[in-house]
Amino acid sequence: MTIAINPNERAPRVAASRVEIARLLAEARARTLRLIETVSEEDLHKQHDPLMGPVLWDLGHIGAFEELWLDRNLDGKVEFVEMPGMYNPFEHPRRVRGALPLPTLAATLASMAEIRERVLERLHRVDLESDDPLLRDGYVYHMVLQHEYQHNETMLQTLQLKTGEPYSPAERRPLPSAVPNASTRGMARIDVGEATVGTDDRSHAYDNERPRHVVRLAPYWIDRSPVTNEQYLGFMEDGGYSRPELWSEAGRAWLTESGAEAPKYWRRDGAAWLRRSMDNVTAPNPAAPVIHVCYHEAEAFARWAGKRLPTEAEWEVAASWEPDAERPRQFPWGGRPADGDDANLDQLGFDVAPVGAYPANVSPLGCYGMIGDAWEWTSTDLVGYPGFVAFPYPEYSEVFFGTEYKVLRGGSWATRPAAIRNTFRNWDYPIRRQIFSGFRCARDD
Repeated sequence: MTIAINPNERAPRVAASRVEIARLLAEARARTLRLIETVSEEDLHKQHDPLMGPVLWDLGHIGAFEELWLDRNLDGKVEFVEMPGMYNPFEHPRRVRGALPLPTLAATLASMAEIRERVLERLHRVDLESDDPLLRDGYVYHMVLQHEYQHNETMLQTLQLKTGEPYSPAERRPLPSAVPNASTRGMARIDVGEATVGTDDRSHAYDNERPRHVVRLAPYWIDRSPVTNEQYLGFMEDGGYSRPELWSEAGRAWLTESGAEAPKYWRRDGAAWLRRSMDNVTAPNPAAPVIHVCYHEAEAFARWAGKRLPTEAEWEVAASWEPDAERPRQFPWGGRPADGDDANLDQLGFDVAPVGAYPANVSPLGCYGMIGDAWEWTSTDLVGYPGFVAFPYPEYSEVFFGTEYKVLRGGSWATRPAAIRNTFRNWDYPIRRQIFSGFRCARDD
């Protein structure tokens, strides 16, 4: 099979409506404020863990980023790629943000509201059909929206870490029950030869998702569903955390330093285990994906199971490729944008759901749950695709390229639907597990 790609090809332009952009901006802000409705100002100011800054910093950063890109960096010029001052994430890494002279919540919200007024006034004047790639099809507005969505997930990671009284959401929607489906078990064999990954979309996608390009993959097997709590407990009960042969050198160093013996937020209850998701403490649901495991834990499990972690290309092909049409899908179920009915997304369930709970969330190649529930670790280091061009600023992703970060795919229950797609690339340090992360395994044919 040969796939030809025109290097000048561009994804179809999507007309951006001022009314729709204003509606999306308002909806994003309403969700941001809803998430902190039950949190005291003291807890918003507090640094609950060196891994995460105070939630109040995230709020101020959301407003400053919006001001930078939707007010100061329009009209054909880019003044700064990151805002100067208190809300610059490179000047002030997470571990030091608790010592910053953050303003009060009222002052922060007032500043965010004033910025929004200016942004909406300018929205009525900008040319969304401009040849400026920032403005064309509303790209910069979608970028800022996704930025706020992503900080919502960051805020939830912080609130999950909150010391003292656990975070209690203002609203919690019930998760669906699992639908018995034998096809979610076992592994799927993938033999596509050549396929395309990435995208040429310039209305929503980030620079590291581009360009669309061909990959050639040897036949491989990949789990039809994410690794579940039941499967992970089998690894634990077989001494997985105390068997050095299962861990890489870096994994053994992390294990010694962390003293971990279970996923984060698990604790013993006599001979059994309990796990916490915000203020909800239950026994681990055997049928639900394991979550809050780092890359090293995922890699050790895979070795224990006689498998390995998939590459990100293997993951994306399994999630997206239509073998009959010889083309990828934007989501496992097709081109329809994600919503809470298709996958466990959009935050308000506040936990993973049992495997099989979302029958539409199956890829053409037979893999379940590749969008939502838990970000899935891959074995791939974060690097640019062939032909990568940083846009609109290198600090979004290019400065992170290298061997320090591993790529995660697929989103989690804490991901907003408009911030995920089959091509979306997340990344983090292999030791991180405060993130909403899980995994599935692969093996060679």
